[in-house]
Amino acid sequence: MKRIMRRNTLILLFALAFIGGIGFFSFELIVNAEAWVDQPYNAHVSGSGGLEQAGVIYDRSGYILAETVDGDRVYNDNSSVRRGLLHTVGDNSLNISTAVQSKYRSQLSGYSLIWGLNMPQSMRISHDITLTVDASTCAAAYDALAAYGKKGACVVYNYKTGEVLCSVSTPGYDPANPPEINESNEDQYDGVYLDNVLSSSYAPGSIFKIVTSAAAMENMSDLYTRTWNCTGQKEIGGHMVTCTETHGEIDYKTAMSHSCNIVFAEIAVELGRDVMNETAGKMGINKSYEVDDVKTAKGHFDVTDANDNQLAWSGIGQYDDAVNPMQMAVLCGAIGNGGKAVNPTYIKDGSGDLLKLIGFNKPKEYDLINSNTASQLDDVMRYTVRDYYSYQRSGLFEGLSVCAKTGTAEVGEDKKPNAWMVGYSQDEDAPLAFACVVEDSGYGFEYACPVADVAMKYAAACLRNGG
Repeated sequence: MKRIMRRNTLILLFALAFIGGIGFFSFELIVNAEAWVDQPYNAHVSGSGGLEQAGVIYDRSGYILAETVDGDRVYNDNSSVRRGLLHTVGDNSLNISTAVQSKYRSQLSGYSLIWGLNMPQSMRISHDITLTVDASTCAAAYDALAAYGKKGACVVYNYKTGEVLCSVSTPGYDPANPPEINESNEDQYDGVYLDNVLSSSYAPGSIFKIVTSAAAMENMSDLYTRTWNCTGQKEIGGHMVTCTETHGEIDYKTAMSHSCNIVFAEIAVELGRDVMNETAGKMGINKSYEVDDVKTAKGHFDVTDANDNQLAWSGIGQYDDAVNPMQMAVLCGAIGNGGKAVNPTYIKDGSGDLLKLIGFNKPKEYDLINSNTASQLDDVMRYTVRDYYSYQRSGLFEGLSVCAKTGTAEVGEDKKPNAWMVGYSQDEDAPLAFACVVEDSGYGFEYACPVADVAMKYAAACLRNGG
């Protein structure tokens, strides 16, 4: 009898497990049907490449970026627009997993769990998607960035609404005429499927002095009254820290605008590991941001086990520091927004998923920086542009009140530095934050600044013209 009871119990447990598994699978299929269809290996579900019946993708002004004509996917007739928006829109290959045509293929194709591809048009919430990007801004930024022939990224977003106006990544290719990548050209197209705005992190160099500045503002009462002496190098922790110039006696604001390594190395060591770790953590350096269901690459800052020399270099944005371009745009946007960060989005309100359509998926706003610290950073970053950058380049950010910081990050391995420029505009009619990086290039002001200048001017013109 006991043996029969044990068998019955086991049979009952197996039956319950089976029923539970079927229930769980059914629940997942119903709730996550679109995510399942959107996977590249299920492209056959919604037609050839998943785009045979796909709807239209528009930019913020209604400019067509991609559409299906007679069963063929057709892209914008402007080559720079096509190339500039490759990583945002995607192509027929679906190899760019973060692109709209990969992430939202089920919606574009009109797929539903019940109707498949045959849902009546009148019942579809939306067959098309409108993006927040501006085609002209992306084309201009792409041309400026691609001219270097280097890997890189440029992003501009509205730090009040979260709308991304420009997102460009290189290297790229023309989605209307995609290359066949093989052993003979794989070096040329290395990393071509990666959206560097979202999915890459880089050594920051001197743009990290924004974080070190924030730590100093919150923990050094004499920051604005004391001076340092820069002779071009200083021994810290038994090894030299070097600077690109000999600045002599120098105060904090001048050190920021002229990017004195010695001052920021000494500040980092004086503040100590705990303060630097805490500030970087509060300012989001070690976190990933979610942009329309795509998680950005995380930055990195941890000096827990660093010696004094490594701690000094970390305050300059070297050591093993790393940041993501979108992450830096969000950080700069928070400074311009009084400390409040607004999460970025590529999908225009009223377009995209159902939650956004009915208003439950609006960009999140949260405190990232102390408001007093944000005000001080605003002042010193504006001073940096007025006191130094504007005199180096005529017409820089003309028509805009921009606050910014450049960076030149040494990466070793016989490569040239990564060039950076990050910042934002104070203008109420153009509340724009930006980040631009050019790999293996040189000085930030020489390489990243011209790209950022073009992108910001075009994006501001778009907003001011009602775009």
